[in-house]
Amino acid sequence: MKIQKKKIGELLIDSGMLTQSDVERGLKAHRETGVSFGKAIINLGLIEEHDLLAALSDQLEIPYLHLDSYKTEKQLTSLVTEKFARHNLIVPLFRIGDSLSIGVADSSNLETLDELNKITKLNTEPVLCLENEIKAFLDELYGTSKPMIDVLEKIKGLDKSVHDDDTSEPIIQMVQLIIEEAIKLDASDIHINPDENVLRVRFRIDGVLETVYEQPIEIKDEILSRFKVMSNLNITEKRLPQDGRFQLQLNKNSYDFRVSTFPTYFGENIVIRILDHSSVIVNLDGLGMTSETLKQFLEILKLSNGIILVTGPTGSGKTTTLYSALNVLNTIDKNIITIEDPIEYRLPFIRQSNMNAKIGMTFASGLRSILRQDPDIIMVGEIRDRETAAVAVQAALTGHLVLSTLHTNDTVSTITRLMEMGLEPFLVSATAKAILAQRLVRKICTQCRESYKPDSAMLDRLGIGAIKTKDITFSRGKGCKLCRQSGYKGRIGIYELLAVSDKLKNLIVRGSTYDELMQQALKEGFIKLKYDGIRKVIAGMTTIDEVLRVSD
Repeated sequence: MKIQKKKIGELLIDSGMLTQSDVERGLKAHRETGVSFGKAIINLGLIEEHDLLAALSDQLEIPYLHLDSYKTEKQLTSLVTEKFARHNLIVPLFRIGDSLSIGVADSSNLETLDELNKITKLNTEPVLCLENEIKAFLDELYGTSKPMIDVLEKIKGLDKSVHDDDTSEPIIQMVQLIIEEAIKLDASDIHINPDENVLRVRFRIDGVLETVYEQPIEIKDEILSRFKVMSNLNITEKRLPQDGRFQLQLNKNSYDFRVSTFPTYFGENIVIRILDHSSVIVNLDGLGMTSETLKQFLEILKLSNGIILVTGPTGSGKTTTLYSALNVLNTIDKNIITIEDPIEYRLPFIRQSNMNAKIGMTFASGLRSILRQDPDIIMVGEIRDRETAAVAVQAALTGHLVLSTLHTNDTVSTITRLMEMGLEPFLVSATAKAILAQRLVRKICTQCRESYKPDSAMLDRLGIGAIKTKDITFSRGKGCKLCRQSGYKGRIGIYELLAVSDKLKNLIVRGSTYDELMQQALKEGFIKLKYDGIRKVIAGMTTIDEVLRVSD
């Protein structure tokens, strides 16, 4: 077995793939999130996973193998159990004599291979592989449907007259399998949807819902009750919506699950939001902003007072952007306090609080109390009404920097929305410093990406028909095992940033229309959300369809 003599960061600096500054940022993210250094620099967008593994392969003289077309050897399952392989994210590849080659995503994980030496009584040799390819390979090697089929067979055999439906072992196993499959596929949400004849289980993967399981409708109540028990919800209440949460430790990572129930015609609908503490990006430069936008936003964050708003629909990454901004501002000499709904990730030094309307802890009332805590910076989860907006304005006028979110389509409409809430134009002009609108688009799968020449009709759809087709090349994913044949893997943000200039302030005070504000912003070099997306299409990061899906 090759022994790593140099640290990964040093190897990547030597190879010219990272700078010392990049390594320091990666180490900071590693300390804050607990993920490996390699995973941290991938999450930050400093390097693609395949480039990292290719570089490590050269430096460490460890083979690098693409598993997309690799043929499995079923007999190896007798040497390495599915539980051990999935828990440690390794895969047995082939055996020659007393040597066993093991696919690994983390070259530094020597302890797992040492443990495998003892279990198999063979000499294990590491082979570097992409993490998602390992997951797909494990599904092919061990199968994904058999555990669920086995559980369904057990459920069919239950005697419901004597069995406790809420705590039955097969139901517990089924719910666990659903959760594990969602995490394995990097889903952000689990949807449990009862229909007339089927219980449909769907996962939101890279922002798109996919049906993963269709279960017998007869087990609907037991499945729903199990999720409610885990979330400390009232299992007898089926007429009113309920909210809860639970935590699990899976594959060495900690996960929070936010649970929402809603009564529908065919029974309660449940949606579970998955919050993975190890994968959250808390660095602005890992979100996908262009260097110009990032530089401008960082300058705005240096302001000592005013309101900075992040806007976009639900699921567009607003909370992640706010957390990343707070991470920039977070130093021991600042008193930063938040009120959130709910707290999604814990940040060191920052005083975070949960909104709870049932006991009178609203955004507005919480914000008033925060002002008595001598804050420097305040983060309000969302400005939903005039009362919260008015208190936020008062906080900004009295020397505080306030960060918050608002549900609007773009930056300019945020200004008009604040005035529609009842805020006086002069107050909006005096306190609104900048507005960032954003969406999330799916990234093209790096494993199956191909280039093509767009036709003129396609360029016209984007509003850039003046560009000659021969001068430009776009990319798309063909579909492979790594991306589940979708052509996409992962997501990246597209942004528009409006800094409120003096001329815009004058227009706001005069009560100018949306069109007048937009015209002035464009004169000052403002770039719309759609055109930031087009830049990412031209750069080969995403596709035309994705940009149009979220921006039109």
